[in-house]
Amino acid sequence: MEQAALETLASKLEEQVKGHYPDGGVQRVALVPYGDDPEVEPGGLWVRVFFKLTGVPMEGQARTLALTAWQDAHAAMLDELQREFAQALPAARLLEFKFIVDDDAELKGSVRRRIGGSAADLAERQRDLTPVMARLGPVDLWTLDTLITAGIATNRADAVRWVLARIRERPAYAKLRERAQELDDLKAQF
Repeated sequence: MEQAALETLASKLEEQVKGHYPDGGVQRVALVPYGDDPEVEPGGLWVRVFFKLTGVPMEGQARTLALTAWQDAHAAMLDELQREFAQALPAARLLEFKFIVDDDAELKGSVRRRIGGSAADLAERQRDLTPVMARLGPVDLWTLDTLITAGIATNRADAVRWVLARIRERPAYAKLRERAQELDDLKAQF
């Protein structure tokens, strides 16, 4: 999507979000496509809402409690926005609220909700999978994104699973697994 189209769409979404939060808390809405933020996957789009909060500490446990309280107080509205964006913006994958505090500084942390996504994304969330968080550098992200762009994987998690499956297919992995089992057996003898 071109930048001008993104800006026009962001403006419309901003009006929609402000309609849900008429108290003036919404400062602006931005659409974040792939390439603008390293967390956004190829083909993905995030809706980022900047929301003004007053009287919230910048750091520590009090900040965490304030964000949790805000999320709890606005849960119904967040659910409604999720549904609306899933229908109106099929490319959107995440709704993120970032917070601005009294002195116009951006508060560390955000409230995130998944929206939209493909049938594969839904199936992934419903399978018995363990979430794993990894910090990757630019070359590793580029590698995963290449697998997505080539159609080998639908998202970064799927790309990581694909790579791990290729490692398990190698004969050296079978030998490594045997050695690991032998070590476990020796440890058990102590």
